[in-house]
Amino acid sequence: MAITDWPADERPREKLLSRGAQALSDAELLALFLRVGIRGHSAVDLARSLIARFGSITRLCHARADEFSAVPGMGLAKYAQLQAVMELARRALNEELVTRDLFDSPTAVRDWLRLRLGHLPHETFCILLLDAQNRLIDAVDLFRGTLTQTSVYPREVVKLALSLNAASVILAHNHPSGAAEPSHADELLTRALKDALALIDVRVLDHFIVPAHGRPLSFAERGLL
Repeated sequence: MAITDWPADERPREKLLSRGAQALSDAELLALFLRVGIRGHSAVDLARSLIARFGSITRLCHARADEFSAVPGMGLAKYAQLQAVMELARRALNEELVTRDLFDSPTAVRDWLRLRLGHLPHETFCILLLDAQNRLIDAVDLFRGTLTQTSVYPREVVKLALSLNAASVILAHNHPSGAAEPSHADELLTRALKDALALIDVRVLDHFIVPAHGRPLSFAERGLL
């Protein structure tokens, strides 16, 4: 049955307009993005099959272009639209971090880090530089590859913090393997950076590990700072 034949209060668009986006299921939200289905399958049916194929909304949003385009009814145009939506979400969260005290929006920080780092196939070290009011000055990807105390150079982090007159920083890196648990090397690196930045009176507020899927781990919450 086509969605247009459904009762009005069950159609995704009408449900969103009357009850808000939070009332929709993942498949219904994705169906609104897809707009149309394929022969024999409504947009909601297609959305359900996409989520089942990739395993989750997160994996679907972070799929490669060739993986996404291999699904019947999908293609590079839809892939480009999806990536545009993801980038809009990143930029919206970035605006929130720039204008708000990051201590007042820890969920926004986690969400932003997941969008920025969670999908990457390689390890990346990112530093969020904050002003005296804990607002974001800039976020910079400094290093790429396997992170160790020797591959992330404290002097480069110190130079960046000085150049932007940062009062504090939040460190973050991703674990493409999916595990969020900190390694011994992660702990050594955090201590080395904390000690180096302390020499110029810049505080390390937290260090997040962002897994491929799931909630980023906070060193501060674990008592590792």
